[in-house]
Amino acid sequence: MNQETFAEEAVSPEEHLKENSNYLRGNIEQGLTDPLTGSLTPDDMKILKFHGSYQQQDRDLEKERKRQKLEPLYQFMVRVRAAGGIVTAPQWLLLDELADQYGNGTLKLTTRQSFQFHGILKKDLKASFKLINDALLTTIAACGDVNRNVMCNPNPYQSAVHEEAYAHAVRLSEYFKPRSKAYYEIWLDQEKVISSPEQEQEPLYGRRYLPRKFKIGIATPPNNDIDIFASDLGFIVIEEDGKLKGFNVCAGGGMGATFGDSSTYPRLADVIGFIAPEEIIAVSETVMAIQRDFGDRLNRKNARIKYTIDRRGMDWFVAELQNRLGRELLPAAPYHFDTNGDRYGWLQGINGKWFYTLFVENGRVRNNGKRALKDALREIARIHRGDLRLTGNQNLIIGNVEAADKNAIEDILKAYHIADSAAYTGLRLSSLACVALNTCGLAFAEAERYLPSLIDKLDILMKENGLEKEEINIRMTGCPNGCARSRLGEIGLVGRTVGKYNLYLGASHNGDRLNTLYKEMLAEADILQELGGILQRFSGDRLAGEHFGDFVHRKKIV
Repeated sequence: MNQETFAEEAVSPEEHLKENSNYLRGNIEQGLTDPLTGSLTPDDMKILKFHGSYQQQDRDLEKERKRQKLEPLYQFMVRVRAAGGIVTAPQWLLLDELADQYGNGTLKLTTRQSFQFHGILKKDLKASFKLINDALLTTIAACGDVNRNVMCNPNPYQSAVHEEAYAHAVRLSEYFKPRSKAYYEIWLDQEKVISSPEQEQEPLYGRRYLPRKFKIGIATPPNNDIDIFASDLGFIVIEEDGKLKGFNVCAGGGMGATFGDSSTYPRLADVIGFIAPEEIIAVSETVMAIQRDFGDRLNRKNARIKYTIDRRGMDWFVAELQNRLGRELLPAAPYHFDTNGDRYGWLQGINGKWFYTLFVENGRVRNNGKRALKDALREIARIHRGDLRLTGNQNLIIGNVEAADKNAIEDILKAYHIADSAAYTGLRLSSLACVALNTCGLAFAEAERYLPSLIDKLDILMKENGLEKEEINIRMTGCPNGCARSRLGEIGLVGRTVGKYNLYLGASHNGDRLNTLYKEMLAEADILQELGGILQRFSGDRLAGEHFGDFVHRKKIV
């Protein structure tokens, strides 16, 4: 089935919109110059996603602006992609400047190793994109129905195998960028292309691109720090005698769902076979082509590859993949994951340099009273001769530090009251939260702004039960779309309405089992009461080395 020949097929309006967008141009350029509104048209808002930005509004001010008969305070989220989440110190400084000059003064480190900037007004959108380009970074394909930022363990110098895996992540990320020149015309004032089938094509994506977003990750055992099974397509590094032997391939992951719609659900990817390192691009391209040709283009809620696989069957999917590749996949190789968390503190790399993993609560880089994290990282970037790396758990690695510079970096962190990870409980160090309110239009409840205060109260319970250093993954999202992978938390909280959450329990500590709904519509007091009793049981009845999620299952709590 050729994606370019199904004009008569019933498809959603978004499919026609993409097809008629002139390869992602739409009318964005004209909309940017309209002085009568701070927004773009609904159609251009959808095309804008491919360029790396979502239109949002300040929901905290919604009622007051309505009262004053003003349109909502429209603003834009801009997402910067960098494969594996690695940027240089000079790039960090430019992003820091962008946050102050055009954004809300903060940087958000995402669970997919990207940067997000919030609060950018339409009049500053083009200047923001140019500043990002000046940093030799890009926002293209950070959102939209294309392959997104490719995730990977952010420390390639942890071993030679890690270094190879990171190189593959960069290649995949670059290879699957859209070929359209629209991004460069609209945001960087490059010469316009008079588009025609002969002049501009998308060999993989076609005129309608993919049915929905597509996410690829590469994980290196024993650390599943990127939650590989949440990916549409994942590659698990298989090492032999210190060398990269190849990858186990897994397909069909995705965390999103919709309340009240049983046809939507989170799903973990299945391991389907093994490939050699040199096959990774061909396999990725073939899987995306299958999804392009067979994904649901009528109902976007069922358009991810997880639904394509479940609708047609995994046997069909593997057969289609092997038929297009012209060979069978080899059997998957043995592997083992211990955790999907981060290792904090100093680690020396194989290149002799040092890497410091710093806890960044919910990924928000900001100044908060005495704890001036944004200022501290700016000072570090000014003297740092290495780089900075985002983890899949919203934390930051100060990378490639010369031994002579370690003390200076530690002194800056202390001067700005940035506590060592030892000062936090294991629960807080294992927490994730999405942005949610006040900017995300999909959110029903708070997440990032609320989870720290909830953990303050949970920490009391943890300490009362002697569990303050126990690493229990807790994740909160303001809706069931799963941006902070709440369904992979040993404790998962999903917002239903302001102040009320569904409580999920029992995901595995290494990310290979989803959690299960425990109770619905709980307010804070209910959450504390329910978890207090379970934590007390866990403290007294756990087996040696048993993780919280496994305990919950063994005791049939879920």
